[in-house]
Amino acid sequence: MKTTFRQVLARPWIPPEYGNLQYVWLLSLGYLFWKFAYVTPEVLELALLALTLAVFIPLYCASFWARGWQVLACVAAGCLLGTAWARWNPGAASFFIFACAMCARFPGTGRAVGAMVGVIAWGGAASFLAGPMQLILLMPILMAGLPVGLSCIMDARQRSARMQLMRKQEEVEHMARIAERERISRDLHDLLGHSLSLIALKAELARKLAGRDAEACAREIADIEESARTALAEVRTAVTGYRESGLAQALASARASLQAADVVLDERVERIDLAPAAEHVVALAVREAVTNIVRHARASRCTLSLSREQGNAVLRVHDDGRLRDADELRHGNGLAGMQERVAALGGRLSLRAGDGLALELQVPA
Repeated sequence: MKTTFRQVLARPWIPPEYGNLQYVWLLSLGYLFWKFAYVTPEVLELALLALTLAVFIPLYCASFWARGWQVLACVAAGCLLGTAWARWNPGAASFFIFACAMCARFPGTGRAVGAMVGVIAWGGAASFLAGPMQLILLMPILMAGLPVGLSCIMDARQRSARMQLMRKQEEVEHMARIAERERISRDLHDLLGHSLSLIALKAELARKLAGRDAEACAREIADIEESARTALAEVRTAVTGYRESGLAQALASARASLQAADVVLDERVERIDLAPAAEHVVALAVREAVTNIVRHARASRCTLSLSREQGNAVLRVHDDGRLRDADELRHGNGLAGMQERVAALGGRLSLRAGDGLALELQVPA
């Protein structure tokens, strides 16, 4: 029991988000003792007043945790205490003022204001039953109860709006984390998918050459080692967060890849200042398009252009490869990831098959 009592004392009596000012408002209950500045108190009256405060203070704290009918019970209990003391102590107006403040816990502004008006009407009726203290009880209820109640209602609505905003921010952060994980998965696919496919093909070729041509097998193994080292370096760079898929680097890599594949490159690239996110998308698009040309298109010529058109950076990649029918297009993970990245920037990606494959990408410059 002793431990339980300590736990009750240690817990916050008022929700922390309301701040410590709510405890300070309890000092206004000192108005109940203003009467004794000119009237000698009786022991019974002091005892009853102490008992009333012992009941009201926990009730006041509980009103911050109350929901639904509990709010109505707290407001009604405060009004009953005020009514009980109305004839004997002008400080009874404090209970009606606190009851007006409790009305802010009602859901909906209309219900809260209606409850506050009801409390003030109750206080007015109690003041008329208080005999000679009618005016001295009614004036504080009207002059303080109305502004205190309205300010508490407005504060409660602002606090509710802030809580909703915080929840929406948490949702946005959660969606951003999901989008970042998807971006990482796409980038890892772009980094490792082609490299691992190349390594697997070369390993298969090396196995077939192992018993027939040792020199060719050694060359294939050296290529496997080089590809693995390149993939490992790219993964390390991506994981440590220092990977910058710069457009200049992507273009340089595209030139080297096409030259190694005996594909003639016709390059027409304008210098455009792009935002980092847009440059990253364009660079990955160049990488994906050139990789597809080298691995699948069997092309002999490739045209690559980058220009600024109507406020957009437009990338066009066209090859004269074997793709002649749009039905042959296959939207794998690489193309699907490219579509998602472009859409996230508000851009557009289109593919057209005919005399080879033509890719056109537009992103805001």
